[in-house]
Amino acid sequence: MVRLGVDLGGTNIAVGIVNEEFKIIDKDSVPTGATRPAEEIVADIAALCKKVVANAGMSLSDVAAIGIAAPGSVDSAAGTVEYANNLPFRHFPITALLREYMGLDIPVYVENDANAAAWGEAIAGAAKGTSDSVMVTLGTGVGGGVIIGGKLFTGSNGAGAELGHMVIVKGGAACSCGRRGCWEAYSSATALIRMTNEKLSACERDKRETEMTELVRIKGRTTGRTAFDGMRAKDAAATEVVKDYIDHLACGIVNLINIFQPEILSIGGGISGEGQALIDMLQPYVATESYGAETVDPAKTTKLCIAKLGNDAGIIGAAVLGLEI
Repeated sequence: MVRLGVDLGGTNIAVGIVNEEFKIIDKDSVPTGATRPAEEIVADIAALCKKVVANAGMSLSDVAAIGIAAPGSVDSAAGTVEYANNLPFRHFPITALLREYMGLDIPVYVENDANAAAWGEAIAGAAKGTSDSVMVTLGTGVGGGVIIGGKLFTGSNGAGAELGHMVIVKGGAACSCGRRGCWEAYSSATALIRMTNEKLSACERDKRETEMTELVRIKGRTTGRTAFDGMRAKDAAATEVVKDYIDHLACGIVNLINIFQPEILSIGGGISGEGQALIDMLQPYVATESYGAETVDPAKTTKLCIAKLGNDAGIIGAAVLGLEI
């Protein structure tokens, strides 16, 4: 038996077939068309599920369950998307409607996309074999999920674990949520690009040469890699940007470790493409600033690592909803 994972985004809907070894054996995607009625979007999800199954030479009877990773606030017990700011879902019964459109009497699950990715890492990725873990995603924003005692922590209303919206700089940079100084405003890829552009402007004003100027010219734009690439080229201004970024990123990570003391804290999203080098830069902060770091048994300290599922985290995380650790 296989499971279907649906990664529902504001731009694209991706569906994959996940086997019992948690590998994707076939997948496809279509544009979401986010301005359409919700029922039309769900109809397209059902059609794509059927297409992927048929393309894999399988039948719907081979499907044991379907999971949906959706943006926004989700009531997983009720099977509803309560609110998604870039999709027309308001208290919408997505699991019941998808089951109806599929014509299958099988479990259909829905969870917030960041929570689903964290669950995927716990079942099949970097945190496999653990019961307490945290995943942080560094992309357009900062998201993530928390696993406590083998269960997803979602709070009393399904909106828990909004990790990016803890304040780390009181009165600091404006965040998209309306607060100031949120971790997201300092540690997302968006924030890193802003910090890089601010440094580029300062260098231009001060007539200070920086390798980042050429990197931006070649690429045509500033990216989340610009400062890191400049740092690797021994550029002083780029190194300053990366140090500032790592300082803020580490602050949030240590906060999470001090609150949850997970076995594993994994990092995903675009910035995680820096790989082990990113972990190596964060590790000194974790080693010295985590509560009781000097007295805790080293075997019981949180392991920091890069998430393993990469771009497939949404599909795999959705597909394994309903499974137990």
